[in-house]
Amino acid sequence: METHHHEHNHQLTSLNKAFLIGIFLNVAFVVVEFSVGFYSNSLGLLSDAGHNLGDVASLVLAMLAFRLQGVSPNSRYTYGYKKSTILVSLLNAVILLVAVGVIVAESIDKLFHPVAVDGFAIAWTAGVGVIINAVTAWLFLKDKEKDLNVKGAYLHMTADALVSVGVVVSGLVIAYTGWSIVDPIIGLMIAVIIVISTWGLLHDSLRLSLDGVPVGIDSQKIVQLILEQPGVKSCHHVHIWAISTTETALTAHLVINDIAKMEQVKCSVKTVLDQAGIHHATLEIEDEGTTCDMECCKD
Repeated sequence: METHHHEHNHQLTSLNKAFLIGIFLNVAFVVVEFSVGFYSNSLGLLSDAGHNLGDVASLVLAMLAFRLQGVSPNSRYTYGYKKSTILVSLLNAVILLVAVGVIVAESIDKLFHPVAVDGFAIAWTAGVGVIINAVTAWLFLKDKEKDLNVKGAYLHMTADALVSVGVVVSGLVIAYTGWSIVDPIIGLMIAVIIVISTWGLLHDSLRLSLDGVPVGIDSQKIVQLILEQPGVKSCHHVHIWAISTTETALTAHLVINDIAKMEQVKCSVKTVLDQAGIHHATLEIEDEGTTCDMECCKD
């Protein structure tokens, strides 16, 4: 128990540091990118700055949710605030899609009303963006599979780094050819990349917010694992849902052949469920000969 507590505190401290560094770097870059974009009339830079500002908001919300996840349960919130991690991941996905709408509208307008832009200023600024986004993505690399919000931060920063590479290329093209129309085209490409990188996050967070089975857990395999345990005859009323972006819960009714071995059966079932990634299991035991068929036992 002590080891788990130590590991949790280490992860909390590590991710807090990652979020704070990522937020600071991206806020500084947004200010620079917006200033250069405004000065050079670059929609590519302005749209990317807007996207990065959305990422700053996402990082702040994700850090807040991560900290709320550690708040102890109380009489009113018996799970604590762990569900906030799911709501934040959904909100982050919505924020990014709203940003896409703004970028697309502005890009279409610039396609029909092109404006001269400074290609070298775009290229240099976006080049800094590649470094900032790559460093921020690296901060979340080792923990990206442990939490949906951390994974979202990693994917966003990685996508931003790729987007910034595209903006560098567009800046160089504009500088050497004078084709200003490349700028709004890059803006539209950024919008497409944001949608692609956000879609999985939107799908997963929406699924978890509706108490769906978390991605990566096969409910049929879980039932099979339960049935394979000694003494279990059958199971029903199986429900699997996410308490947070990192914790999964299960409730089930188990029919066993010997009520005297109830505790052994519960222990073996909870052990295999824990190994399968379900750490909160509530099991109702029913004797084979007296299976409950009353209304209170039904869903």
